[in-house]
Amino acid sequence: MLIHADGKVNEREISLGQQLVSHEGLDAEEFHVQMILLKSKDQSKLYNDSVVGLKKMDRAQQINCIAWLCVVANADGFMDRTEWQFIYKLYHNQLHLPLDEVMNRQKELNRIQRPAIFFASSQSQAVFAL
Repeated sequence: MLIHADGKVNEREISLGQQLVSHEGLDAEEFHVQMILLKSKDQSKLYNDSVVGLKKMDRAQQINCIAWLCVVANADGFMDRTEWQFIYKLYHNQLHLPLDEVMNRQKELNRIQRPAIFFASSQSQAVFAL
């Protein structure tokens, strides 16, 4: 639903969706099928069904889901206004989750999907500056 919120599907969003599937241990084929089926589903019914499903989850799972939405929404380097409104409506209005917990989990997920290549010490940074 999020990918369709701004009306544009970006290759990076799809790639992050695949990382989500891998990281969360979801069935890749089922995910692909659901992505195709999304195009034909009534968006308001899908939203309502998603909210019902999210409300059945425990708080940590809800935060994880919303954090993933944030990661995917930022995949193209910019969170569109409609994407932000969609996420805000979910985490704030529907689930009443604290933003700081969502953002902390988002940061963790960003580190997972974009691991650092190396950590430079202050000495090596000085050498590279020369």
